[in-house]
Amino acid sequence: MEAILEEEQRRYEELQVFALDFARQGKTQDLKAMLEAKMPINLCDHKGNSLLMLASYNGNLETTQLLVDMGADVDKKNDRGQTPLAGVCFKGYLDIVKVLVKAGANIYENNGMGTTPIMFASMFGNYEIVKYLNKENSNYKTKFYLLISKIFAIIKNIFKKGK
Repeated sequence: MEAILEEEQRRYEELQVFALDFARQGKTQDLKAMLEAKMPINLCDHKGNSLLMLASYNGNLETTQLLVDMGADVDKKNDRGQTPLAGVCFKGYLDIVKVLVKAGANIYENNGMGTTPIMFASMFGNYEIVKYLNKENSNYKTKFYLLISKIFAIIKNIFKKGK
């Protein structure tokens, strides 16, 4: 009986790896089938990255939307204290930012050392994201980040043209 339980546990761990890979690779329908079969929606890898973190950070809009629709925790942090929104603000995925913000992601969530998703977007010159976040929740801080992101976006474009 114990051998069967060990085998079942090993198989379940293999299925978890598949689910994490499906999120990372944007295999939305495969992941949906696993979630409908009761795979935990907030499943995490060994670094604390949730299915939503993996899907969003890798630019998988459809998979991100599925996870949000099925109730994934939009502000769940990984082991480094980072949220999915911070990851996509860094990467520059505006469409995914919109999905996460509409689902209630906190644009001011501390992602370590006081950094926030809007700060990441600003620091990496993702002006359109900062502009969107400013529109969603305008105050003196977001206006400041809008200005900073515009400056970084100009610098980023200068370096791109130089390559």
